[in-house]
Amino acid sequence: MAEHILKNSFIAIKVSDHGAELKSLVKADSGKEFMWQADAKYWGRTAPVLFPIVGSVWNGEYKVNGVSYKLSQHGFARDMEFSLVKEAEDELVFELTQNEETLKKFPFKFLLKIGYKLVGSKVVVSYTVTNTNDKEMYFSIGAHPAFNCDLNKDELLFEKDGAAVSGSLKSNVIDMSCGCLSDKQINVETAEGIVKLTPGLFDGDALIFEDRQADAVTLVSAADGDKLRVTCDVPLFGVWSPVKKNAPFVCIEPWNGRCDRVGFEGGIEDREYGNKLAAGESFDTSFEIEIL
Repeated sequence: MAEHILKNSFIAIKVSDHGAELKSLVKADSGKEFMWQADAKYWGRTAPVLFPIVGSVWNGEYKVNGVSYKLSQHGFARDMEFSLVKEAEDELVFELTQNEETLKKFPFKFLLKIGYKLVGSKVVVSYTVTNTNDKEMYFSIGAHPAFNCDLNKDELLFEKDGAAVSGSLKSNVIDMSCGCLSDKQINVETAEGIVKLTPGLFDGDALIFEDRQADAVTLVSAADGDKLRVTCDVPLFGVWSPVKKNAPFVCIEPWNGRCDRVGFEGGIEDREYGNKLAAGESFDTSFEIEIL
């Protein structure tokens, strides 16, 4: 599997053909690596792309026009080889289309483009999904980037429209036995937008924040004061670190879609936060990772 490098005077990134996955983000002046390096002892991925679903479908199956299909958590794109279709001084663009195996799991033809562009100390990550069928297509897409951190000392700053989120954030709770959404909800208290990271924060698995409660989340390092901000305009996002592992990373995940609720029995068109495209239409979304 090939890897491709982009760099400027502020940052350097490395992206793999496998999953079109961002594998490295290094600050130029210090050489500091911000991306988790996929140690399988904790979690063997760095920043997988979640397509054509985010999270899990109930009982591992979902229905299209009454026909059931099996699809594992987060879909298949993260485990496929993408084609590099553009390589410029400051930009990479990768492409993926359906094949015989994907059609057995997801009965739609598609064109998925994933782009990485450097703008100063910022990486702009873009997703474009095009429906190449002659019928409507339903899908979800999301990001799962993991960033090095100290879960016992570092902090997250949540912002909305440039201001700190005060009070608390409402987080939905995953049922870990099935990976689907339970009816439970917890409040994550903030002090001037700041949530102190602790290993116990993720004892209930991922924190899922719906209803656009924040549009920027900044990871603040206690060791050196470095800040990494993820900015996104998406309906919901997840924050995650492996349950009860005290792992040295945290994921900040912009999502256009999420897992099913426990007991969900509807069709793909009924999935909450799902996306629909008419034949020939495209869906565009993006987010930014910036070193401050």
